[in-house]
Amino acid sequence: MTGFIMLLLIPVTSTAKKFKFKQSTVVPAAEGYAKVTTDSNENYLIKIEIVNLAGIERMESPKSTYVVWMETDKGRTENLGQLTSSRGFFSKQLQASLETVSSYQPARIFVTTESEINIRYPGKQVVLTTADFKMN
Repeated sequence: MTGFIMLLLIPVTSTAKKFKFKQSTVVPAAEGYAKVTTDSNENYLIKIEIVNLAGIERMESPKSTYVVWMETDKGRTENLGQLTSSRGFFSKQLQASLETVSSYQPARIFVTTESEINIRYPGKQVVLTTADFKMN
């Protein structure tokens, strides 16, 4: 009987880099981070986690959702998607998250309040932002 080696194909990812959001002047209690890794196809896996984010209905402006944006290393601004929020069963903290993949290298990530999800350009009310960062 000929021996063989079975290979398990698992996407290889680089070490994750974690970038904290700066304290917000709009929602001062909100805290969170963006975690960025790369996969074997050189895509960027982006995970956003935020706690103590006020419900969108409590904001001054009449908006309906939080949208996450990314400035790329090429100077483009990309809509990453809507933050999804939930109240944990054992927690009173409002938690929000987003997981997505991009082929563009992020240079900064920020969150705005918006009237709709599928918009091309960010509105004026920035709720949270990271500092500019470099992946390499």
